[in-house]
Amino acid sequence: MNFLFLNSARRGWGGNERSIQIVAHALSESHHVVLAYRDGIVGDHFDIPKYRLPFLFEGDLATIMGLVSIVRKHGIEVLVPTKRKDYALAGIVSRICGVCNVLWLGATRELGRSPVNNLVYNRLADGMIVNARRIKESLLTSPFMRADRIAVIYNGLDMVSLDVERSVPVPEHAGVRIASMGRLDDNKGHDLLIRGFARLLTMAPDLQAELLIIGDGPRRGALEELAAGLKISSRVKFAGFQKNPYPLLRQSDIFAMTSKIEGLSIALLEAMYLDNVPVSTLAGGGVREIVSDGENGFLVGDGNEEMLASVLLRLCREPELRSKLAARAHASVAERYSLGQVTRNVAGFCGSICRGRGQGS
Repeated sequence: MNFLFLNSARRGWGGNERSIQIVAHALSESHHVVLAYRDGIVGDHFDIPKYRLPFLFEGDLATIMGLVSIVRKHGIEVLVPTKRKDYALAGIVSRICGVCNVLWLGATRELGRSPVNNLVYNRLADGMIVNARRIKESLLTSPFMRADRIAVIYNGLDMVSLDVERSVPVPEHAGVRIASMGRLDDNKGHDLLIRGFARLLTMAPDLQAELLIIGDGPRRGALEELAAGLKISSRVKFAGFQKNPYPLLRQSDIFAMTSKIEGLSIALLEAMYLDNVPVSTLAGGGVREIVSDGENGFLVGDGNEEMLASVLLRLCREPELRSKLAARAHASVAERYSLGQVTRNVAGFCGSICRGRGQGS
C-alpha cells in the first residue's frame, strides 16, 4: 500500500511525532510511505520521501493543492493525518482524490454531538487508529461514531535500538535518579512533579535522589523558577531536548509521568523497556492498559502531590522493590509492543478500510 502521513506540528518534536516516525519507517520496509510536514525539526527526523507544506489552517488552499499533488504523484491510497488540523485537510483531499482517510489519534477526545466534529471525524474520515482502549471508549460516547471504524493499535517501539542501549552497562551513580521526558507545557504537569519531588526531599532530607527532566518547551523558564523557589535547583537537572534520550533513560531508576491528559505515552513505554519503574498519573485512563498499580509500577491520583511524593519515597528507600517492578515493567512492554505486530495491524486495518470503500489494497 501507499501511505501519506500528515503532521502539522509547529512546536518541535514530541511523543506523537516519535510514534509516527517509528511506525512510518517500519511500514516503509514493505510499503511506500511519504510524509507531509510543517516544522523542519519534524522533517529532519524522517528518512522517507517528504514534503514541507504551510499547514496554515483547516482550509488552507496551498496545502490542499500540495497534498493533492503528492497523492497523485505517489499513487497514495491512504492518508494518515496525525494532528487535529490535519484531520480536516486530509478529509478534503481524500474526497478530491478518492482515497482513504484514516485518522491517527493519540489522546482522549470528547466529540459530543457537534456538527463540525461529525463532519471531520465521521463524514470526512473512513477510519481511525487510536493507541488506547480508553480513547475508543470515549469516542464511542458520540452518537455518530462506529466501533468497527476505530482500531486500537498500541504504539510500536524500536526494540532493536532499545536492546542495544540495554546491552550497555549502566554507569554507577549515587542515590536514585528519577526521570521525566516530554514537552515542557501545561499538559505534561511538570510543576506537579517538581513540587512532589520537593515534598519528597522534605520528608527525607538525607535521601540521595535527583530529578532529571528531559525535553524543552514554553514552560521551561517557569519550571526552573519553581525549582529555585523551592530551593531544590541543585537536585533538579533540565537536560533539554535530546535527539537520543535512551542513554539518560537507561541511567535512571524511576520514570515519572505527571500529564493531565495522555493516550499512552511512548516515552513512558520506552522508559519501562529500559528498566525504569513507572510512576504515573491516571492522565485520562489510557495508562491503566500497561501499568498495573503495585504490580509493575504505581498510579497516583491526578494532581495528588502528597501521594506522588509518598510513592517516590517508597521506591527510593526499597531497592529490592524497585528492581522487581523494573523487571516486570520491561517484560510487560516487551510482550505487547512488538513493532512488527503494530505495522501489520496498521496495514491490515487500513487495507480493510480501503476495501470497504471499494479502493482495493
